[in-house]
Amino acid sequence: MSTGTVIVLIVVIAVAVAAFMYMQTVRSKKLRSKYGPEYDRLAKDFGSTRRAESDLERREKRLEKIHIRGLTNEEQAKFSAAWTKVQASFVDDPAAAVGDADALVGELMKARGYPMGDFEQRAADVSVDHPAVVQNYRAAHAIAERRERGKANTEDLRTAMVHFRALFEDLLEQRIAAHQEVRR
Repeated sequence: MSTGTVIVLIVVIAVAVAAFMYMQTVRSKKLRSKYGPEYDRLAKDFGSTRRAESDLERREKRLEKIHIRGLTNEEQAKFSAAWTKVQASFVDDPAAAVGDADALVGELMKARGYPMGDFEQRAADVSVDHPAVVQNYRAAHAIAERRERGKANTEDLRTAMVHFRALFEDLLEQRIAAHQEVRR
């Protein structure tokens, strides 16, 4: 090989490596921006940002195959009324209200089309469309599990209700906004 050919080959390889590194940086910034704390949690759990990013991309591809649907106006009204009832019941029986809130969030997710497998898979699925509130879901679920073992005090239960409400409203309000656009 001539010196010129070697130089061209080195330049081509350097440009390809630089392009690859740039694309990886853009990918990382996009995922970190979209997923925020969920990105950080996965990077810590996996011990690698590359593995966390691969997991997040797998989640996105999985959810592309699942039909997540909006709610009808009637369904929205039904779920809103049910939430109001659950929230009002907290005063008389906080532990039961948290259990009911957990169940109602599950019903809402199921109505929207989210698969209802194990909790970690549900949380992973929800994180794709609702990354800002998935940590609320995880925290609320952890408290609900402690409640089942009799290990949650009233303040814990109140916190769980706040977390469940954040996810519930996000799941519900997103569809309300979409329906309002349709009516215009």
